[in-house]
Amino acid sequence: MRRSICVTEPQFAEAGEKNTWTFNFTPAQNLPKGTKLLFDLGSKGRDIDWETPTTNLKAKENVIYLVIDNKKVIPAKAVESKDSVVPNFEFILPQQISAGNTLVIYVGAPKPVGNQVHTNGTSAQLVSQRRRPFFLHIDPTGKGKYGEAEQFQMDVKGAELKVIKIITPSYVSRNKRFDIVLRFEDEHGNLTNNAPDDTLIELSYENLRENLNWKLFIPETGFLAVPNLYFNEPGTYTIKLKNLRTKEEFLSSPIRCFPENVKSLFWGTLHGESERYDSTENIESCMRHFRDEKAYNFYGVSPFESQEETPNDIWKSISQNIVDFNEEDRFATFLGFQWQGDAKTEGNRVLVFSKENKPIIRKKDAKANLKKIYKGFSPKEMIAIPTFTMAKGLEYDFKDYDPDFERVVEIYNSWGSSETTEKEGNPMPIDTEGKKGVTESSEGALIKALDRNCRFGFVGGGLDDRGFYNDFFEGGQVQYPPGLTAIIANEYNRSSLFDALYNRSCYATTGERIILGFNIAGALMGQELSTQEKHGLNVIRHISGFAAGKKPLAKIEIIRNGKVLKSFEPNKKDFDFEYDDMESLQKVVIPSKDKRPPFVYYYLRVTQEDGHMAWSSPIWVDYVPSKAVSKHTGKKPVKIIPKVIEAPVEEVEDDFDDFDEDDE
Repeated sequence: MRRSICVTEPQFAEAGEKNTWTFNFTPAQNLPKGTKLLFDLGSKGRDIDWETPTTNLKAKENVIYLVIDNKKVIPAKAVESKDSVVPNFEFILPQQISAGNTLVIYVGAPKPVGNQVHTNGTSAQLVSQRRRPFFLHIDPTGKGKYGEAEQFQMDVKGAELKVIKIITPSYVSRNKRFDIVLRFEDEHGNLTNNAPDDTLIELSYENLRENLNWKLFIPETGFLAVPNLYFNEPGTYTIKLKNLRTKEEFLSSPIRCFPENVKSLFWGTLHGESERYDSTENIESCMRHFRDEKAYNFYGVSPFESQEETPNDIWKSISQNIVDFNEEDRFATFLGFQWQGDAKTEGNRVLVFSKENKPIIRKKDAKANLKKIYKGFSPKEMIAIPTFTMAKGLEYDFKDYDPDFERVVEIYNSWGSSETTEKEGNPMPIDTEGKKGVTESSEGALIKALDRNCRFGFVGGGLDDRGFYNDFFEGGQVQYPPGLTAIIANEYNRSSLFDALYNRSCYATTGERIILGFNIAGALMGQELSTQEKHGLNVIRHISGFAAGKKPLAKIEIIRNGKVLKSFEPNKKDFDFEYDDMESLQKVVIPSKDKRPPFVYYYLRVTQEDGHMAWSSPIWVDYVPSKAVSKHTGKKPVKIIPKVIEAPVEEVEDDFDDFDEDDE
């Protein structure tokens, strides 16, 4: 059977290219007078999509129209589409088109002559895509009964080389080999090899031996793996690439080299979706994007629980992709969903499962609330992450905080930070510039919850435009960069990452891969100390750590009980610090409102000069007063000095660090 012919000219487009695009259709059968043609650009109206043309033939650029007999121009009519905010474009044939004759749909300049093809044309999408489809529906009856669509295809390739991204591990060990990946990208983040043939890239880093001279060519694939790098000395390193033709330099995120084997640092998000790919219907493309293009180590899905947002067939598809994409030592995936409860008592949160193939829990079906959900799981099976806790009308006041399930809290996502209020110094407050949207509510401030002895770590969320977030774009809600979560874990698999998350071995950033370390008397972020085991904490808390960013660090702040205890202004990219908090612990503790002892909490807040931030999970110190000893017990005093003398030197030093006057 003879088939219709669909041809695009040109057959290739560069991402963002402005041109006049023609879609040449040669029907296999006669098209009678009055036939309706419906052209679908396949666009969703986003900034990254194909530019939407106008039907006004008097416009000077970006017009859509039909040409028959190589001269007769047929205007288009915009027809609303139920599947997209971008209309489809309808043409009605004023005469019969015989089989074998070609009609042409123009999208671009009104009169594609000479340079107007480019200057007055239509901009292509900003995302590279193989065999990008365009659809033409045909109704020979003219009654709007369209059959199966004819399909045009065009390859959208990466544009001119603008950026080289260097994907590296964040933690490495001295003399232990590791690999890096180089991504050659255009200004829109697409892989490209569109560069002059003589382009040569030089690779270097700190303490590189002079006899090692790395010179690299840009491969056709647009990416390159460089194996077996290693560092001879501990410290903070940055991989540098230099385009020897243009003299441009590109830097990696910082890499921390430790003197011996340590845990690894993994990057990703448990709440957020891609600007490019829908994370429900196009979950496969979304996960490939985060794994391959964003170089995330882990990703958690987070659709809303409602039937309207996440039908059963979509949940089944999401669950299957969680299974398919989870791969040890390459990419860890987490199954989860968002639960929106009543303001203050529940707020919004992401429920994350430790294993796959779990059913989605719906309010309407189960008539459930969070307390009922928690009773159905153990803390090792699921954690609940409160999100956007300071959003007015959606806030969570932490009065029903559950320490077993709410192990971490989202301190930041693209719609703002919930650390504290703008008045108290929050540089990224929840706010709106329009009549719609939400503002901040101090009841959901994380510092207030920490002051009430809620013990949680910090994670960062990304962009979200589902559920109640959907109205934020048109409502003028203030938007910030998508955030990231860093998890410090023993192994690279889902189980180890979940355990680390449960133990609060994690921190949040506003999107940059800022690395940081934070410890008090040997306890790492997320851990708890007590004067009952370490008496010396009553007198002194020795705080140490490090931070490193891609840009110079403007400020490193040690926060104690919600206030800045000590601030450093390094004005360089990496900084190690030590500080002794010598204020009497008894004077600074916060009284606990329950039977638990008084406490103090500390965390680290880092700010780069470009405004990007990071927050470590807190460390808690419980104050347990030494028990009073009666002077008339009749018992001999306990002799502890001989035991100290017999101990190894290192233990003696540790004991004196923990020494307390009450021990006398």
